[in-house]
Amino acid sequence: MATNTIDVEMLASMFLAGAQNIEAKKEMINELNVFPVPDGDTGTNMSLTIMAAVKEVTALEKLDMTSLAKAISSGSLRGARGNSGVILSQLLRGFTKSIREESVIDVPALARAAVRAKETAYKAVMKPKEGTILTVARGIADKAQELVQETDDLEVFLPKIIAEAEEVLAKTPDMLPVLKDAGVVDSGGQGLLEVLRGAYDAFLGKEVDYTGIPSGTPSAEIRVSADSSEEIKFGYCTEFIILTEKEFTETDEGEFKEYLSSIGDSIVCVADDDVVKVHVHTNDPGLAIQKALTFGQLSRMKIDNMREEHQEKLIKDAERLAKAQAEEAREEKKAKEEPRKPVGFIAVSIGEGLNDIFRELGVDYIIEGGQTMNPSTEDMLNAIEQVNAETIFILPNNKNIVLAANQARDLTADKEIVVIPTKTVPQGVTAVINYNLEEDVATNEGIMLQEIQNVKTGQVTYAVRDTHIDGKEIHEGDIMGIGDYGILSVGTSVSGTAKDMLSKLVDADSELISVYYGEEVPEEEAQKFVAEMEEFYPDMDIDAHYGGQPIYYYILAVE
Repeated sequence: MATNTIDVEMLASMFLAGAQNIEAKKEMINELNVFPVPDGDTGTNMSLTIMAAVKEVTALEKLDMTSLAKAISSGSLRGARGNSGVILSQLLRGFTKSIREESVIDVPALARAAVRAKETAYKAVMKPKEGTILTVARGIADKAQELVQETDDLEVFLPKIIAEAEEVLAKTPDMLPVLKDAGVVDSGGQGLLEVLRGAYDAFLGKEVDYTGIPSGTPSAEIRVSADSSEEIKFGYCTEFIILTEKEFTETDEGEFKEYLSSIGDSIVCVADDDVVKVHVHTNDPGLAIQKALTFGQLSRMKIDNMREEHQEKLIKDAERLAKAQAEEAREEKKAKEEPRKPVGFIAVSIGEGLNDIFRELGVDYIIEGGQTMNPSTEDMLNAIEQVNAETIFILPNNKNIVLAANQARDLTADKEIVVIPTKTVPQGVTAVINYNLEEDVATNEGIMLQEIQNVKTGQVTYAVRDTHIDGKEIHEGDIMGIGDYGILSVGTSVSGTAKDMLSKLVDADSELISVYYGEEVPEEEAQKFVAEMEEFYPDMDIDAHYGGQPIYYYILAVE
């Protein structure tokens, strides 16, 4: 029998199932990252992005197409992390813009939404690259437009859309040589496919494990209601030990468990010689106790009122939330009362030493993150709120954070936001150093954009898997020197790889080498490395700083 429409309840279920599927598959997606670095995070970023939308969806008081569309769009936009997460949020934004006025969704509506999703995502990327999640989205949109002429049956339409997504994804290595070299498909495209597969499972009525939704979402807002304790079906957590006076047979155990099941849930009954440990949630602990007494004496009896404890926890959580909100309101009021300064700076950084460097250079707000954890658009918006300035320069300091910064800029109305697309920490440092108080915003933006082009960066870390990339054979545990456009060096020692990488960064025009050593590099070892570099490059200035960054032994900059 044909299925021609999807109602709002089904769409919500499909969205949650899609989110849960990518959450379950995120580590597999992470492993598809081309560079075998320990911070490959496409799956994590996409999962966190969609889970931010899940948080808003599960908090809806009223479920209709408009409110569902708004929750998915708003949650994913603000929760977007990394380039893959931002693109996913834009796909969801375009999709929901298309369907928000629909009462039910049919094949033509889905086809229009797929096209709108693709168009919105492509517009968000300055230089769209084929062989990525965008290509998979385009393939879906094209196939949807083709199928709308052939069928109005969703049971025919949806599996063909997924088959097309799989086929396009399989071709991504042919579009991007770097994928073919690494022997992987595009990780972002894989993530999108997992969302579709999960949604299709819900459409088919398959049982979906929603573990972690919404509790798996980032810091869900506490919502307290008078009848919240009604969510607890059985109110008393009852525990005791039976000291058996006769043999407690398997038949006895089975019958006892069956009886406990008739009066409660969360049952544990473990027999060990002449001792039986029992745990049950029930509304009548006395019944459980009376039955247990037929087997022997009872010991270590403990009965807790879970409804009372739950209510106390809700009250404490509400008090804690109210206190935090009051403090936040005081800070906002204080900020509003103070006159705004002309210009402020926000930088993304991680590592005690790097954070201190940015602060000393006058950066107002440090967002903790970077290679190991890409901050979300929401993190950016919170930082913007904290900086009391008319114009705010944002330094993402990572190519995977630039899109989230741009998205935060576009969502900010009361301040001028200028994103300097710094792709590395050294570029961020250079941008701040070259800010001129005497010049206007536009002039400073131009100066910073020009100066960061003169910075060449190399980062030293270790490989987490075997691969072949950039013409180099890499084995798990090897030390890699990664430049701005690929892997420059591979070796077995940190200092040796760093030296080899540096030799590829320095040229006849180079004047300055900056060394930032990470948390795993002892100071003496860093000093020895710098001394060797000073001897090897006697005509160059060499600055050494403790960065304290995780995962990356050295970050080197050449200008």
